[in-house]
Amino acid sequence: MAVCAVSSSAPLIAFAAAPALAVAFWRNGLASVALTPVALGPRRGEVRDAIRGSRRRAGVFCLLAGVALAAHFGTWMPSVQLGTVATSTALVATQPVWQGLIAAWQGRRPSTAGWIGIVLAVAGAAWATGADAGVSGQAVLADVLALLGAIFAAVYTALGEQARAALSTTTYTWICYGVCAVLLVIVCWSAGIPLTGYDPRAWAAILGLVAGAQLLGHSMFNYALQYTSATTVSVLILLEVPGAALLAWLWLGQSPRPGALPGLALLLAGVAVVILGAARRTRRPVPALADESLPT
Repeated sequence: MAVCAVSSSAPLIAFAAAPALAVAFWRNGLASVALTPVALGPRRGEVRDAIRGSRRRAGVFCLLAGVALAAHFGTWMPSVQLGTVATSTALVATQPVWQGLIAAWQGRRPSTAGWIGIVLAVAGAAWATGADAGVSGQAVLADVLALLGAIFAAVYTALGEQARAALSTTTYTWICYGVCAVLLVIVCWSAGIPLTGYDPRAWAAILGLVAGAQLLGHSMFNYALQYTSATTVSVLILLEVPGAALLAWLWLGQSPRPGALPGLALLLAGVAVVILGAARRTRRPVPALADESLPT
C-alpha cells in the first residue's frame, strides 16, 4: 500500500495543471498543517525544546533539513513536468548512491559492493541522460534537475538523521515541512508564481499528493520498519519506479523512451546493490547507530 501511495506522486505532479513549485509549496504546507494538532498538542514540550530548549541542536538540524527538502522538491518536481515520469522517478531514486558518497566523505567508506553499485548507478544515469540528449534540451534539463533532486534528498536524509537522534518523527517532520513550505512560498512570491486560481483537477492532485505520498505512503513505510528490516523497505521503495511508470502509461499515456530503458534498468540494479552492500556491512559486529525510520 505504501508503494502504491508513493508511486502516485510523480504522475499526480505531471497531471496537476499548476506550477511545480506551487504544488511543492502546497504539498508541504498542507502536510505541516495536518501535523499541527499533534505537534502543538501531545508533542508541544518537545517542539519547545527543539526551538529554545535542551534540544536546540536537533532543532538546527531540522531547519537545515527543511532547507535541503525545499531544494529537493524545487528541483525534482519541475523535472517531472519537464520530462517523463519514468526517467525522473528513476533518477531521483539514486538517492542511496549519493548517501553512500556523503558517508564516504564523512569517513564511513562504502563496501566493495557499495562502490560497484555506485559505478553501475552512475553509468545507468549517464546512459539514460545520453538517450534523452537525442530527444531535446528540455529532456536533458529534466534529467539534471532529477539528479540534483536526488542529491538534495541525500543531504536532507543525512541532516534528518542528526535531528531524529533527539526528536520524534512528528516533531521533526512538522518543523521540516514548515521550513520547506516557508522557503517555497518565498520563492513563488519572488518569481511571481501564482499560488491560487487553479482548476479543480489541480487541487484534487495536490490533495492526493498530501494524503497519499506525503502522509500515508511514508508513514506506512515507517510503520513497516517496526516489523521488518530497513534494507527490505529500502529495496521495496525501488518499486516506486516501475509503479510510477505504469501509472503514467495507463493514466497519462506517457511511455518511457525505449533508448533510456537499459540505462534505467542498470541504474536501479546499481541502487539495489548499494543498499544491499550497506546492509551487509552493518551486519558486521561493529558499533553502529540504528535509525528507526526512513525520511518522511
